[in-house]
Amino acid sequence: MFFSPAIQLLDTLGPATLIGLAAVLGLLVGSFLNVVIYRLPKMMEADWQVQAAELRGEPVAERPPFNLMTPRSRCPHCGTPIAAWQNIPVISWLMLRGRCGHCGASIPVRYPLVEALTGLLAALAIAAFGPTAAGAGALLLSFALIALTFIDLDTQLLPDDITLPLLWLGLAFNLSGTFVPITEAVVGAMLGYGILWTIFWIFKLVTGKEGMGYGDFKLLAALGAWFGWKQIPSIILLASAVGATVGILLIVSRQHRREAPIPFGPYLAGAGLLALYFGKPLGAFFGIA
Repeated sequence: MFFSPAIQLLDTLGPATLIGLAAVLGLLVGSFLNVVIYRLPKMMEADWQVQAAELRGEPVAERPPFNLMTPRSRCPHCGTPIAAWQNIPVISWLMLRGRCGHCGASIPVRYPLVEALTGLLAALAIAAFGPTAAGAGALLLSFALIALTFIDLDTQLLPDDITLPLLWLGLAFNLSGTFVPITEAVVGAMLGYGILWTIFWIFKLVTGKEGMGYGDFKLLAALGAWFGWKQIPSIILLASAVGATVGILLIVSRQHRREAPIPFGPYLAGAGLLALYFGKPLGAFFGIA
């Protein structure tokens, strides 16, 4: 496996050191994920506008570079670039008391929460799997699911730029049976996509409405590639049960309009994380060997 040399080096460190290093790595990655969550949908929208203009035969105006690296992060209120010391995960937000150091505008608490969540899940991945291929896979999967969750909450989009690489990564890890045999992974990807695709079309034919997006199909296909076809029923049932419960609570509390769509991606992502750590007990609970 291509992670072997790094894994052998890390294996010389103690468990507590490894978990601490994973937590620090997670905090740093979480800071980058905040950039991904904010910028990737805007990059997608810009690409769509360019494609639409080209289809209409209109000239495409040149725009300044905007991607995950350029321009530097800055305050959305006053436009002041964020200094390096203001970009330390969690700590900078606490030092600044949740406000821009230049204009005093409020910085959403979600930024340090994403960083802390990523650090926590990174530490959990290494605590559960150690410095192994499974540990590396758990890290990558957790990072991707966090990004997808918050992008879907913000925009009701699950970008192909994340879901499709996640699918291929799952198959790549399972070439050597890291989580499940490769045959189960391939069938899992097919079944994950096919089940939601079928539900989508049945719902559309019956109601004339679209009940979910194609990104949900691809995310479940990716989870099938990671955990195999046997985990698909439990992932769907868990995601549906939690999603329905949360949706009903939001409607009852009048924090969500009945006709407004509720993103399904966060519940699939949460169920995927449960499958990562409790896959066998969940399968047994739902009567799947």
